[in-house]
Amino acid sequence: MSESNFSGSLTMSIRLRGAVTVLVLASATAGAQQAPAGQRLVVTPAHPSVMVGDSVRIKAQLVDAQGKAVEGAKILFADASSSETGGVNREGMFSGVAMGPSPIVVSAVVTGQKPVIQKVTVQVLPAPAARIELDPRPARMLAGQVTRVSRRVLAANGDQRTDVPTWTSSAPGVVKINGDGILEAVSPGKATVSATSGAAKATLEVEVPRATLANVTVTPGAAQGRTGDVVRFSATARDAGGATIAGLTPTWSFAPGHGQVDADGAFVAYEPGTYTVTAQLGNRVGTATITVAARDVRRKATIVGTMVRTKFPTSEVWVHPNGKVAYLGTHLGGDRFYTIDISNPSSPVIVDSVQSNTRLVNDIMTSADGKVLVFTREGAADRKNGIVICTLDDPLHPKVVSEFTDGVTGGVHSTFIYTQPKYGTHIYLTNDATGAVHVIDINDPAHPKEVAQWKTPRADLGRYVHDIDVQDGLLYGSWWNDGLVILDIGNGIKGGSPSNPQFVSQYKYDLNALYKQVEQAYSPGFIRGTHTAWRHKNYVFIADEVFSQESGQELFQGKVARAYGRLQVLDVTDIFKPKSVAWYEPEFGGVHNVWIAGDTLYMGAYNAGFRTFDIGGELRGDLRAQGREMAFVNPVDAKGFLPNAAMTWGVVVKNGLAFVNDFNNGLFIVKMEPKPEVVP
Repeated sequence: MSESNFSGSLTMSIRLRGAVTVLVLASATAGAQQAPAGQRLVVTPAHPSVMVGDSVRIKAQLVDAQGKAVEGAKILFADASSSETGGVNREGMFSGVAMGPSPIVVSAVVTGQKPVIQKVTVQVLPAPAARIELDPRPARMLAGQVTRVSRRVLAANGDQRTDVPTWTSSAPGVVKINGDGILEAVSPGKATVSATSGAAKATLEVEVPRATLANVTVTPGAAQGRTGDVVRFSATARDAGGATIAGLTPTWSFAPGHGQVDADGAFVAYEPGTYTVTAQLGNRVGTATITVAARDVRRKATIVGTMVRTKFPTSEVWVHPNGKVAYLGTHLGGDRFYTIDISNPSSPVIVDSVQSNTRLVNDIMTSADGKVLVFTREGAADRKNGIVICTLDDPLHPKVVSEFTDGVTGGVHSTFIYTQPKYGTHIYLTNDATGAVHVIDINDPAHPKEVAQWKTPRADLGRYVHDIDVQDGLLYGSWWNDGLVILDIGNGIKGGSPSNPQFVSQYKYDLNALYKQVEQAYSPGFIRGTHTAWRHKNYVFIADEVFSQESGQELFQGKVARAYGRLQVLDVTDIFKPKSVAWYEPEFGGVHNVWIAGDTLYMGAYNAGFRTFDIGGELRGDLRAQGREMAFVNPVDAKGFLPNAAMTWGVVVKNGLAFVNDFNNGLFIVKMEPKPEVVP
């Protein structure tokens, strides 16, 4: 199977269009006189807000030092940043499309003088509460037992609200609950606990049995383990006669050290040591111990070959299935990708290049049989963009045989070629303009034809699909504001096919809350979204792309830029209910594209360089804190396009080598050395 995730940074034309508008306005008035002292803009409302899916009219007036309206002033509105959360037209009508701050620019233009400009932040709020999720949901509690029930208040579209619901109990003498969700069993009986927020309501049925608890016994799933190992503890409650009291949910804790224990008794240690894990039921506790050793997975990584680039930044890398040819894209005005002979990894050689009408080649991929190659176009001078399809009779010399631009002239960021015996070969591509996935039949590569489109139910302005992964007939789409979306395109669980994609499930989360430190460090409004996904065993690894507006502009100006971001691990044992169970976030840098081979995850981590991780076994908690990082390489060069500054995009693994593409420096071929044997 061919596997790719395989996109790069967001396109400048989409993400910085508001800033470009302001620059054009400033340029048009160059040489004009300064505005008279005291002139200012009065914006109404002063602190505008709007719900997702709604609009608000913003008005402004230019006044002089005495507060009187300035005659002849023309008021213009423009987006100050991206369309991540909303957009405004020239007349001041703002449409909210996703939660979060949305900066806009208000300009007052008077003939002969420089414009008066003011930035205003519109807060886009979630739609009304539609449902509430409670966790945990204890069905039985003993008198005296206390536990906390957490809640997620969600809008109809899955946006998370910050509401504090109203809690009530149908029988406070049996079970009582306070405003913080602290649930306490008081006496035998049954009660219904309710959480209410607006029209949304969730209930929890709780029984307090007539039982007297004598003791609690805790059993570990293992007496020893390593940091990062998930060890499951179980608790057994018994009465004075030794009979088991079934159905109880204890409160779990541990000491000393760092780690986590979940409500189901799953424990993971972050540091070596001996831990005592405790289960509490009312005033009774049970304990068990576990001794944890260091994970000890560190490995040496060696750079065996380089292809340093100086003229253009480097975008995507892809390796032909024969393992002897690599394809390397260009960015920021690059109009080509290179074919590189890597038969000798220590001395890669550029053999050919394919040029096209584009400012950047963001994504390159071949079919699994190595006969067809597709690459994407964004920023084309003729605005056709779309994709270009090549045949690979000679992998070192791709031959362009067709283009596909119908309906995707706004740009294509990522593609995925996937073959199924029943349906043949199709390209799944992302549409920059509409946020839709288009499915293109290339069973005849010279005559591609569209067979389907699929998009999430939101306005085009706020919809953006960034990346695609396809495995086992399931498409994993990274839909930016909409999180991860899983589609059946031939797996069968929903009757889907390439020409009839069917929705399976979605995982959506609060991007603004997760990365609030970016806004605090810079300014309101920032680039953030679900960027890439990779399915591995019963997990889907999703990575977010995160930049402040300032850093985003620096990146596209060829300057050192600061990235943020988190890798989340979603458990999809139940494919219809993905849940986040683990994460990785670098101390400095972000997360971008990933590749998984065996039980090793390879990552381009932007400023944090190239990283590899042990992902063996069950995954829970903070992967970095557990010592799962195996190797690190800083892929920089003094002769790079932006020397000695890592901005590592991703990696392709082939024949035991990692082909690492760094935006600022080029291609690095890395070998992970075997773990040294212990010599007695």
